[in-house]
Amino acid sequence: METGTGGIIRIRNVSKSFGKNRVLRDVSLTIPEKSVYAVIGQSGTGKSVLIKTVIGMLKADSGRIWFRDQELTALSIREMNRVRRNFGYAFQNAALFDSMTVEENLAFPLREVLGLRDRELIKKKVQELLAWIELPGIESKWPHELSGGMRKRVGVARALITNPQVLFFDEPTTGLDPVLSETINNLVVRVNRELGLTCVMITHDIPAAFRIAGRIAFLDQGYIIADGLPRSLAESEHPMVKDFLRISFDQGAVNERAEGQET
Repeated sequence: METGTGGIIRIRNVSKSFGKNRVLRDVSLTIPEKSVYAVIGQSGTGKSVLIKTVIGMLKADSGRIWFRDQELTALSIREMNRVRRNFGYAFQNAALFDSMTVEENLAFPLREVLGLRDRELIKKKVQELLAWIELPGIESKWPHELSGGMRKRVGVARALITNPQVLFFDEPTTGLDPVLSETINNLVVRVNRELGLTCVMITHDIPAAFRIAGRIAFLDQGYIIADGLPRSLAESEHPMVKDFLRISFDQGAVNERAEGQET
């Protein structure tokens, strides 16, 4: 058993294929506890597959994954379902149930995952969390009545309501304008700092990743080609990393953001 290596999640030599398509190739990462950890890279390089493999939605072909000192890749489906309660997942499109109100959406995991039946307690938890995400009083609204930014925040609230230790964000700002994107990125920071959760985010918002993440991994064609502090990625000589960051923003901005994040 691998223990005492300092990460709440440790991934070692994980590979995953779909038929002849090799999506993850010998991936190894250590995610520090109570950190904001960003996984970046081009579309279709395996970022979402990596996260879904970590939380057990997909089964790794090879390699090992630990949550604290428990090896997830050695668990039965029943055991994994129990451990998965430590994880929250904020979907890219929020994935709210259209046939349920906001209150019913947030209450669903309390009832189905935690088995709560006390209606008043459930109502209280929903109201408290909606107030925390700065959307009080929207319990009776339907998903179609919410703006894109509101839907995203409600999706985060639903992922938080079971009190996970790790919250995964799948492209949290996709489809949002710059102002709303900043609101969601600031919410990621609040989740990390105020609630003390480990936050793992897949994102194409590279400036945001350099601003809020303590560590960044770059995934390309299934391989981790860079992993470290924002400053180390900003100074990387790897051609793909350099080109990706150059296109995302000018190199001077990369260095400035990396230096600002580390101070």
